[in-house]
Amino acid sequence: MTRIPEPDQTPLGPAYEGRLLDRPDDEVVDQGASFDMRTLVSRRNVLGIVGLGAGAVALAACTPQTAASTATTATATATPTASATASATPTATAAAAAYASEEIPQETNGPYPADGTNGVDVLNQSGIVRSDIRSSLDGGATAEGVPLTFTFTLSDLANGNAAYAGAAVYVWHCDADGLYSMYSDAVVDETYLRGIQVADAQGRVTFTTIVPGCYSGRWTHIHFEVYPDAASATNVSNQIATSQVAFPQDMLDAVYALDSYPDSARNLAQIGSLSNDNVFSDGWDLEMGTFTGDPSTGYVGSLAVAIDATTEATVSGGGGPSRP
Repeated sequence: MTRIPEPDQTPLGPAYEGRLLDRPDDEVVDQGASFDMRTLVSRRNVLGIVGLGAGAVALAACTPQTAASTATTATATATPTASATASATPTATAAAAAYASEEIPQETNGPYPADGTNGVDVLNQSGIVRSDIRSSLDGGATAEGVPLTFTFTLSDLANGNAAYAGAAVYVWHCDADGLYSMYSDAVVDETYLRGIQVADAQGRVTFTTIVPGCYSGRWTHIHFEVYPDAASATNVSNQIATSQVAFPQDMLDAVYALDSYPDSARNLAQIGSLSNDNVFSDGWDLEMGTFTGDPSTGYVGSLAVAIDATTEATVSGGGGPSRP
């Protein structure tokens, strides 16, 4: 059983690790994303994770990330499962991709970001800082589908294209039915397939999720926003890049042959190719993920993302058909 930490009683009120609780009447674990972020940053500073390198410590504030090596290819091994649902847990050895040399294209955050741009906001919910995003934050439903472990490798063009250590990445995408949590009627009360991670010394963040489905009108994709640091990832106005990850057709054809992805094969066929997608049609070279694996064991993917924080990043909604 997980032990719930007890706050310290100080003359100024209850505190945890020297920080006053934002919600004095609630438990430490229910203080919200802003407090979670400050705890995460404090632990990184105290333990010197940036100086020690990736994997030096496991942070209690978030799920441990997948181990990484210095090779330039990624492999996945897992016990096959007949249903190929999220219950399969691939064990990945994911390598850091070489840093991208060109700035990631700015794309729409779409109609379903839950970042506060259209009234729905998950960024300040407690527990949003996590690497495994398959389950809802409040212990609700778990999204089922072919497992995917995905790593972003961030670099800072304004700093000699060095690793962007400490940057925060918020990701979100649809489930195997093409539905977005917090928006689509069938899953409006769920918060799965959304999460934030903070980059390690090599600029890496890793998420455990599922391969998204394909809904009518859009090529399969993952949305992501990049923030300069952990504390700023609670307000969308602080984002310094918003973009999307594209998926290769051969991988999608194999996944969408499964019964667990109803309508995805038909929807993908209707789009025809990335050239016909309303987001990727102007080019996708810098947004195409690299993937290894198969539908039975799951996939490991990666994308190198270069950020130039000196250029203006705008928040643009739309970029996809509305869903009920």
